[in-house]
Amino acid sequence: MIREFTYEALPMRVVFGAGAVRRIPEEAERLGIERALVLATPQQTALAGTACDLLADRAVEIFDRARMHVPVETVAAAAAVAADRGADGCVAIGGGSTIGLGKALALRQGLPVLAVPTTYAGSEMTPIWGLTDNARKQTGRDPAVLPRSVIYDPELTLPLPAGLSATSGLNAIAHAVEALYAPDASPVISAMAERGIRGLAGSLPTITGDPADIDARSAALQGAWLCGACLGATTMGLHHKLCHVLGGVLDLQHAETHAVVLPHVAAFNLDAAPDARSALQRALDTTDPAEGLAELAARLGAPGSLAELGVTDADLPAVIEEVLASPYTNPRPVSREALERLLHAAVHGGPTVAT
Repeated sequence: MIREFTYEALPMRVVFGAGAVRRIPEEAERLGIERALVLATPQQTALAGTACDLLADRAVEIFDRARMHVPVETVAAAAAVAADRGADGCVAIGGGSTIGLGKALALRQGLPVLAVPTTYAGSEMTPIWGLTDNARKQTGRDPAVLPRSVIYDPELTLPLPAGLSATSGLNAIAHAVEALYAPDASPVISAMAERGIRGLAGSLPTITGDPADIDARSAALQGAWLCGACLGATTMGLHHKLCHVLGGVLDLQHAETHAVVLPHVAAFNLDAAPDARSALQRALDTTDPAEGLAELAARLGAPGSLAELGVTDADLPAVIEEVLASPYTNPRPVSREALERLLHAAVHGGPTVAT
């Protein structure tokens, strides 16, 4: 029996292909951006300079202070520069931190965003925003923050180190895994999720072996696009809640946190989500998807425990309280005892078991 569902396509323009970065000025013109503030992290100032060169007179300034988890102080500083320079749009070139800053400016000042992702984070495909204030990460969903146009150029991902490629790709896979058991899943999203996971699981090992393989980079970027679109169209669950809290409270690297937490939450949830389990079995070519995810992460050289990220047992009570205070929808009820067991296993790198 096919269950009822609702599917709403997000308004999104995608330009995909090697060398597509050269179309930044064309896309900015399509969006009516005449004075673009170019956003980047300090590590990608040179790439932001390339975007400015392409934009020519349409670029008003580079703001290269984007930070992980989008601190409210960073947003205020970028907003002040945008106002001072009379910016009427943003070009966010980089990973999730940079695109997250663009979303915050869209939310705060209504500036349209042209996103040029250089990682596999997938944030560019979602209307989800996040802000961190005093170690608390607040997230929300608003169509206003969705980038108006996205340029995917696999050549821009070539400098991404193998380790970061791996964790960024696992982050993208996590988006699709949760979309498979989301309460508002649909056949369209489930098909996209399965294909996105298969594409990333197949290409990431090649990338970690040969980071210059442009075909694998293209396949991974396409997979990240599909996985990000899945997150943008569905409701987040326990996995994302844990990662948001861990990142906000403990200032952890976003992608690495996803990579560690994903197999443990999958083991917890999949018994309550048989359709999601079946899709993951197909996508990962395994009978045990949770173990398959753990084995993929190990094969890619991703961190295997939260302890490797600096988390200790003493950090867990604050995380658990924050998760329980404002839980996300999840296919299984989440108790304090279950969270304690799950997080203890994640901290110490224990086996993925349905707690």
